Amino acid sequence: MERWLPLELASTVRHDGDGGVADDLATVQGTTHWIQQQADLPTTHVPAAELTVDEELRLRLIELRQAVRALFAQAVSPAPPSPADAHRLMPADRAMTHLNTVAAREPVAPQLDWPTGGVPGTRLLSAESDPYVRLLAALARSAIDFLSGPQREQLRSCTAPRCVRYFVKSHGRQEWCKPSCGNRARAARHYSRRRTAPEGGSVPS
Repeated sequence: MERWLPLELASTVRHDGDGGVADDLATVQGTTHWIQQQADLPTTHVPAAELTVDEELRLRLIELRQAVRALFAQAVSPAPPSPADAHRLMPADRAMTHLNTVAAREPVAPQLDWPTGGVPGTRLLSAESDPYVRLLAALARSAIDFLSGPQREQLRSCTAPRCVRYFVKSHGRQEWCKPSCGNRARAARHYSRRRTAPEGGSVPS
């Protein structure tokens, strides 16, 4: 399954397995662990495994996540957004401004990379020395690419009971982010039908 950095960032808000919502960025230690797990970070500019995380970076990362989740909510509209933060979303215009501002803080230039006998490609050369700025800008650029690309049309908010994840629909019949959510949703539907069925009546399959 393809991974997208902005989706990974949004998914740091998740169901805790016990009826509540967990936040992987709730502590500096949790934030450090999340950053180190992101193999897709552009490590030529962001030495993720060596980055020292402090409270300032944690809070700036949370603010960027708030902007991304607000724009995800707009992308899935008129379907309902993730229930994790539907009642306190950042306004979409403020979210877009924040995302663009964070991305613009790192001055970068595309560089042609053409190894001998290989295929030419591009990489970004950064003129920014602050690793926090580079990290946040890389995440913001990935969110801009995601929201302006075709995958935005397939973005969904999982409607399974207790789930708060966004996901990219990978095939036409996909309704939930993962099979376990599908099983939980079908069980909930079955239970609801049994409760509303007339006494002595049959439950439709």
